[in-house]
Amino acid sequence: MRYSLLAGGKRVRPVLCLAACELVGGNESMAMPAACAVEMIHTMSLIHDDLPCMDNDDLRRGKPTNHIVYGESVAVLAGDALLAFAFEHIAVATPRNVHPSRIVRAIGELAKVIGGEGLVAGQVVDISSEGNSEVGLKELEFIHIHKTAKLLEGSVVLGAILGGGSDDEVERLRRYARDIGLLFQVVDDILDVTKSSQELGKTAGKDLVADKVTYPKLMGIEKSREFAEKLNEEAKEQLVGFDPVKAAPLIALANYIAYRQN
Repeated sequence: MRYSLLAGGKRVRPVLCLAACELVGGNESMAMPAACAVEMIHTMSLIHDDLPCMDNDDLRRGKPTNHIVYGESVAVLAGDALLAFAFEHIAVATPRNVHPSRIVRAIGELAKVIGGEGLVAGQVVDISSEGNSEVGLKELEFIHIHKTAKLLEGSVVLGAILGGGSDDEVERLRRYARDIGLLFQVVDDILDVTKSSQELGKTAGKDLVADKVTYPKLMGIEKSREFAEKLNEEAKEQLVGFDPVKAAPLIALANYIAYRQN
């Protein structure tokens, strides 16, 4: 569990969680357990995604993947344990100045974005689409929204809920998160075909090898970049009306996701 969780990574999801909490008037301590929880769940998804029965990858965050070091059985169990610990941590470590109803709501939200209506759904369609030449933009968007964007959405929404945000604020931040979540994957697709494994810290070109449908494959590199720019602008539009100083980190994160190089 420690090997993969502490291996590095961009920590985009926990930072989004904390920034959303502060945007709606909360403080960092209110959302820190949730921020740690979403990173645990993200790490779990990477451990399982890299398994031979899934994407069969041997490099993650610049290090050998969990199953390469510890074996497949331990890798599965490490992911399972991180998933369980994530919910435990929110339940027991969120400070008492957060109303219990908000903690329960946050736990329910997190479960939904990673379950059969979220991350798992995206993963299932992704696997079943490999080698299928008839998969189009609609199916590709479903995969990316569920496999990648849902957990980013959950990260932002959890922060907003725990920070005391109104229903309107939570939903505006949800729309922001959906845009940057899809943006994250569009950029990921572009990087997979334009960067080396050393630059990425993971295996480059693996989508082509697996014959996966990607945005560059369906739209070309330039149209994919234009789509990414559109998503970035739409995301930042959702932050209009919030305190500009408190919104600045979320604007910066959208730009970081759009222009990252690994």
